[in-house]
Amino acid sequence: QVQLLESGGGSVQAGGSLRVSCVVSGHAISGSCMGWFRQAPGKDREGVAQINSDGYANYGEFVKGRFTISKDNARNTLYLEMNSLKSEDTAMYYCAAQSLPYCQPIVRADDYRYWGQGTQVTVSS
Repeated sequence: QVQLLESGGGSVQAGGSLRVSCVVSGHAISGSCMGWFRQAPGKDREGVAQINSDGYANYGEFVKGRFTISKDNARNTLYLEMNSLKSEDTAMYYCAAQSLPYCQPIVRADDYRYWGQGTQVTVSS
């Protein structure tokens, strides 16, 4: 059984930083495209970032160099470091995993098979 468990969310002031983590069990992230998504109330889920099995990453356009996705294969854990946070970054952040090792060029929810329950990030201005 594949499980993804996010943690690290919380409340932060605008301009601050936060790192969220995702511990994965039952699925080796070393061989998968892994991603982060977010969903704000009343909005569609949007792709934040994803990382290939070989470590190549790509990001949603709105990230603009503020976020960094990384992973620790030995710990089977995915990370998202978020800097220069804005109030519009407030959302539930979800970790997701594909079965394939390489990501598509665009971060799309439909490409992902396994999902976590999410961790809330709230940015106050």
